[in-house]
Amino acid sequence: MGMALFSAPVFADGHASGDAEAGEKVFNKCKACHMIQDADGNDIAKGGRTGPNLYGIYNRVAGSADFKYGDSIVQAGEAGLAWDEEAFISYVADPKGFLAEYNDDARAKSKMSFKLKKADDAADVWTYLVSVGPEVKPEG
Repeated sequence: MGMALFSAPVFADGHASGDAEAGEKVFNKCKACHMIQDADGNDIAKGGRTGPNLYGIYNRVAGSADFKYGDSIVQAGEAGLAWDEEAFISYVADPKGFLAEYNDDARAKSKMSFKLKKADDAADVWTYLVSVGPEVKPEG
């Protein structure tokens, strides 16, 4: 119940359109490489460290968390890519293709080889990540 109250403004402001509960289940596919650990070091979802911590991903500049990223995602972040639902869904469907298009560089690479092709699954994961992240302030 408390979680629903906390996350209600996030969804009402249009930051996430999926189902957080379903996203938590789909996130099991992501845990091989990614964890969710809050700023105090508390594990929200234990997982691998091959990929960056996904806590607080909403509006984070791509390639900016404490992690050794590939050049293409850092370049995208430097060009203005900050994670929102639309970018996240496109990226996880085809990381290499997304970066190639975003950076206008056919040689762009991604360290992320996994693809989450179903947009509904990706939207659910995004909603889950936003729901367990820090409070999102309304825009405007």
